[in-house]
Amino acid sequence: MTLAQMEISTLDDELAHAWQRVSSKLSSRYGEAIFKSWLKPLRYFGSKDGRVTLSVPTRFMREWINSHYAEDIHTLWNEEPSAQGYVIDIIVPASQATNPKAVAAEPTQAAATAPTSGVVMSNNWQSSANDTVEADLQMGAALDPRYTFENFIVGKPNELAHAAARRVAESAQVVSGCNPLFLYGGVGLGKTHLMHAIAWHIRRNNPERRVLYLSAEKFMYQFIRALRFKEALAFKEYFRSVDVLMIDDVQFISGKDSTQEEFFHTFNALVDQNKQLIISGDRSPSDLEGMEERVRSRLGWGLVADIHATTYELRLGILQSKIDHMPNVPIPQKVIEFLAHKISSNVRELEGALNRVVAHATLVGRPITLETTQDVLRDLLRANERRISVDEIQKQVAGHYNIKVSDMHSARRSRAIARPRQVAMYLSKRFTSKSLPEIGRKFGGKDHTTVMHAVKRVEELMAADSEFAKDIELLEKILQS
Repeated sequence: MTLAQMEISTLDDELAHAWQRVSSKLSSRYGEAIFKSWLKPLRYFGSKDGRVTLSVPTRFMREWINSHYAEDIHTLWNEEPSAQGYVIDIIVPASQATNPKAVAAEPTQAAATAPTSGVVMSNNWQSSANDTVEADLQMGAALDPRYTFENFIVGKPNELAHAAARRVAESAQVVSGCNPLFLYGGVGLGKTHLMHAIAWHIRRNNPERRVLYLSAEKFMYQFIRALRFKEALAFKEYFRSVDVLMIDDVQFISGKDSTQEEFFHTFNALVDQNKQLIISGDRSPSDLEGMEERVRSRLGWGLVADIHATTYELRLGILQSKIDHMPNVPIPQKVIEFLAHKISSNVRELEGALNRVVAHATLVGRPITLETTQDVLRDLLRANERRISVDEIQKQVAGHYNIKVSDMHSARRSRAIARPRQVAMYLSKRFTSKSLPEIGRKFGGKDHTTVMHAVKRVEELMAADSEFAKDIELLEKILQS
């Protein structure tokens, strides 16, 4: 070992011992519980050029230390004779096995521009705009660049949701009556597209507003992770610091009591701070089963916008828009109309069908015709043909109980009419992707609560009456045949 290396080693030992003394003082000052949770994990990591590097295992922890303990660390550190003139950098190493000297030798930009004394939280979430964006990207979910307002085709089924989404995105402040904005509808109808479009618009036009987009599943994962690593307080502060919080597929936390509890408090805190919330689900707040009443109530506070099933005209527009952004592959108009007519379940499946047709033509080198389209999509077309409609259910149930189909839409309440109507509502809920309000509209404009009651009543009767249960089973087999 050279003389220079021996001097560096001796200096490192002195600084490491200085930090041990500071750490001991911090333990006495804050007590065992706080010290063990937040300050004990700080480790001496190395030194170079007047800078001392300490490490912590997570970003959560680094942010919390920066917010609550940096001033005391600075004061106690400067009381150490051997530490005079040294700046502390606190980092989260890429790997705990990384060479300490190598990390200390390559300070980040935040450390390089730091003052000559004190504590610097290198790359802290709140230390710079870039760091904040980085943290938001890690905490949230990636945004799809295809999902913008420019690429969203508007039609009658989604015009309210689109108008509300644009208004929230274009406003620099919380929109009165739209907090939260709750978007709901079936699978593949455009909820996630609108959520991404809002986030893209705000990030482009109001970059000073912090937008965090993530799924309810990821919210739950981050919450559980924070509990596991005793970072719950930092988790709470982080989620309460954003300007726009976007939670996709909120139905995922149904039945997850602890996550709902945290979501409830986060929701209240953001609303109290006049921050915007945008939430999506597969059904309206009042219909979210397994969700606490107080959570359902909060979700319905603002504007609830339903995205209905696509119409034939809207599907044509979506296909034409997608074709405009595709390679120059000639697609006959009758093929486009055929797809719009046959693939009616959701937009995702419709776009997937078009992609398959174009890919087949490109790879095989054959022109797109109605015949080749039917051949390529044979399995998908069969699946769509097997899908059961509310109209078909009403027809089969009416025939089974020897009543008129028109009775399904009437206001008559006699048992001979009401019971078959309830059965048809139950089967509509079971075999279609329609929301409860959509099913209600198919039965003469009934309220969604009427449908909920019908489903519950039929389930109760099936459990109590074996003959009635056999009737329902028979109807199910007829519908599926």
